[in-house]
Amino acid sequence: MDHTSEKAAALEQEPQESYWITAWKTGKDWLMGREGKIFLLFAGIFLFAYYLPLGRPKVQEAVLESFLMLQAYARNHTLTCVVPALFIAGAIITFLSQASVMRYLGPTANKFVAYTVASVSGTILAVCSCSVLPMFAGIYHMGAGLGPASAFLYSGPGINILAIFLTARVLGFELGLARVIGAVGFAFLVGLGMAFIFRKEEKAKVAAAMQMPPPEAPRRPFWQTCVFFFSLVFFLIFAAWVTPRDVTIHLKDGQQVQAVVLEERSQDMIFQLAQEWDGKQKEDQIIIPKDRLERLEREQSLTMTVARNKFYIAGAILLLILLMLWRWFTKEEIDEWLHNTWEFTKLLAPLLYGGVLAVGFVSALIPPQYVASLVGDNSLASNFLAALIGAFWYFATLTEVPITQALIKMGMDQGPALALLLAGPALSLPNMIVIGRVMGWKKTAVFCTIIVVISTCAGMGYGWLAG
Repeated sequence: MDHTSEKAAALEQEPQESYWITAWKTGKDWLMGREGKIFLLFAGIFLFAYYLPLGRPKVQEAVLESFLMLQAYARNHTLTCVVPALFIAGAIITFLSQASVMRYLGPTANKFVAYTVASVSGTILAVCSCSVLPMFAGIYHMGAGLGPASAFLYSGPGINILAIFLTARVLGFELGLARVIGAVGFAFLVGLGMAFIFRKEEKAKVAAAMQMPPPEAPRRPFWQTCVFFFSLVFFLIFAAWVTPRDVTIHLKDGQQVQAVVLEERSQDMIFQLAQEWDGKQKEDQIIIPKDRLERLEREQSLTMTVARNKFYIAGAILLLILLMLWRWFTKEEIDEWLHNTWEFTKLLAPLLYGGVLAVGFVSALIPPQYVASLVGDNSLASNFLAALIGAFWYFATLTEVPITQALIKMGMDQGPALALLLAGPALSLPNMIVIGRVMGWKKTAVFCTIIVVISTCAGMGYGWLAG
């Protein structure tokens, strides 16, 4: 074949090669786009449903457990935690000026003030790792620096004052003290670590903040905005007030037993025993159908008094909020608030419920005894595994304490117990999924890695001191 023939053959082949390259690039771009991600989601659901071995009893139990956990989340957390948090997030976007957020939490704010405000703001909320997400999304979208926003994201569920006191009372003063020191320090470390790793992006934020036009004059006096936001936060606090979990169970057959409430479901309740009963050992978990329960007796205390009257208190605060909306805000502002709240709901709610389903399914397949057997010493592997399990496991508010107590009784060492308590409440699979949508998967991976690593180190250090 002469050179002319070779050139002609090459020209004939070139369009075909170019077509396949173009088709591959087009397909890749489509898969990476919104429609492609939706297609992959549908395909994943299809394959999961197609190959799920529902004939196995363990899998059937896991499916049931996932929907029981979803129902418990819907009944115990959605209306009292997530919904108020969504309205707070919408209010941050609507009523809080960007200049105020930038002043206290922005990349140009004083670092000590920014991290202190973020940590204290998270501490007073006492919410779980999922309920804090709408408020985090709100301040992050308003321009808060990555470091302070990450500190707030950790501090909300991580520095739970009620949980810290419960830890000291149930698991011992030393472990409670280690948890409070670790949790408070972690809020700063997590924020500083995120700001340092992504410092180039933070510099770009600073440059953009310097170019921002002067803030508009506020629509209302600053004190009115403060009162309104404090009212929203107090409504969340009292609506989500946790009833004391230490109870005396009175059964209809006359038996009584001391226990800790772990979870309330539609047909039954899950308890952790505080004494030997009915052939079961202390710290065993039991499920009692509601039709066997006569009543639950709780010790009288200020916390119990507030829990008994929390809906009256929250209702009074809600009336105050409605009065403020009527007197201080325009119809256009309220419409905008509802619109922004709905946008956050569409973004976060499906991811939260999907993540809770996944955690319920997986946790039913992995028995607690198996987990405890893997974290029975203070080695690096045990502490890392405890922190990693805590990062993916979903803990409702305060339930991490009795669960950790049960794992300790099964053989978990003190170091891994602290690692679980530091990483568990702040992270969960639903939490990770939502954070990924809000600030990107790369930042989410780094955020989770920082928490797991420092939880591992803190666990090893405490285990060494306690041993």
